[in-house]
Amino acid sequence: MVSSLIEHERIETTIDRAKELRRLAERMVTHAKAGPEKGWRKAQAVVRGQENMYKLFTTLAERYSTRDGGYTRILRTRVRENDRATMCFIEYIDREGEMRPSRPPRVFPQEYVDHSVDRQAKMMEMLDEKAK
Repeated sequence: MVSSLIEHERIETTIDRAKELRRLAERMVTHAKAGPEKGWRKAQAVVRGQENMYKLFTTLAERYSTRDGGYTRILRTRVRENDRATMCFIEYIDREGEMRPSRPPRVFPQEYVDHSVDRQAKMMEMLDEKAK
């Protein structure tokens, strides 16, 4: 299924399969970002087809070179009639024709960042005082 996701960049499957596929698909992109020297053999154990390997190590690795994780998105669509399984789309984000645009990264206000640093410093001071 990872090969199909790489080839089509969006597939429809059950929610349980999509959650398991997400783990593998994101790991393959991480291997591709590491470069062909390190990640080629690890990715080749899962991904089938040379054209999928090429797409993984060129197109997808370049697209997600600045992103730290979260390369896929799961969108629930319907309930399958015959067995009542919840169906969903799993897709790579930041591509043309995606179902929903990805959210920009969250930026915390400066006072929140300063507050957390001050809090951490106070905790360290308290621990130092208790140690004495």
